[in-house]
Amino acid sequence: MSTADLVHRAERIIGDAAFARLRQQRHTEPNAVRYALDARRHRPLVRGDGRLFIVAADHPARGALGVRQNGMAMADRYDLLERLALALSRPGVDGVLGTPDIIEDLALLGVLDDKIVVGSMNRGGLRGSVFEMDDRYTGYDVPSMVRSGVDAGKLLVRVNLEDAATVRTLEKTADAVTASAESGLPIMLEPFMSRWQDGKIVNDLTPDAVINSVAIAAGLGTSSAYTWLKLPVVDDMERVMAATTLPTLLLGGDADGSPDQTYASWQTALGLPGVHGLVVGRTLLYPQDGDVAQAVDIAAALVHGR
Repeated sequence: MSTADLVHRAERIIGDAAFARLRQQRHTEPNAVRYALDARRHRPLVRGDGRLFIVAADHPARGALGVRQNGMAMADRYDLLERLALALSRPGVDGVLGTPDIIEDLALLGVLDDKIVVGSMNRGGLRGSVFEMDDRYTGYDVPSMVRSGVDAGKLLVRVNLEDAATVRTLEKTADAVTASAESGLPIMLEPFMSRWQDGKIVNDLTPDAVINSVAIAAGLGTSSAYTWLKLPVVDDMERVMAATTLPTLLLGGDADGSPDQTYASWQTALGLPGVHGLVVGRTLLYPQDGDVAQAVDIAAALVHGR
């Protein structure tokens, strides 16, 4: 049975009529996007136990549609939206991270009330392209996030010491951090030390490399008052977290790995000082057994202790 079959075996969160209405609004009522964003019920970024569990869905805008052996797993937008709506309906899920197209679809579908919305500024350096290290931002910018009522921003900052395009990424990231601080908008930086290897960009996930990326990212911009970090779970996470005082969320990791091992690594890292939650995408939206609700519930329990 396919993942999609398993997702839709239970009662659907979004029906055909809602999708038809979404298409109609996209076609004839573009102002409906603004109304939906303005009307959604907001919540504080940090509340209750202070932990955050965010579901990520900014992969399609990077041309990264594959999950495990299925290179087009995320190509069906309706299936992706159904999975996101299901995830957002589960207890303990605090919000969603996405590019404007995803966030606006979810707003029009009415599933963002009392949820944190993290706007992905995306990256121009598409995977596999000759310009992959030119990570100029191509999604949200700070003024548009403020206008849209987005609760926080997110960007990727890959540092390749052998590629001159990195300096543009650093400059644009510093500008975004400065603008966010001036606007009072929290911004999540996802840093990596990266390199070219056999014509591809590879991120260095050794503890020393992650620590180096943290040091570089934390110093970007004229103020770090609103800067958060979004870091991979690697070996020696205690030493990684000792490298920063900034609030940190953990990346979801590789969707190909063993779920039990993945959950165990999250649980250990979530107990470290300075770690305040998870940001996970394909690992939970497209779990190996197809049970999105169960995967999301396990992660929510790890974050919030339920």
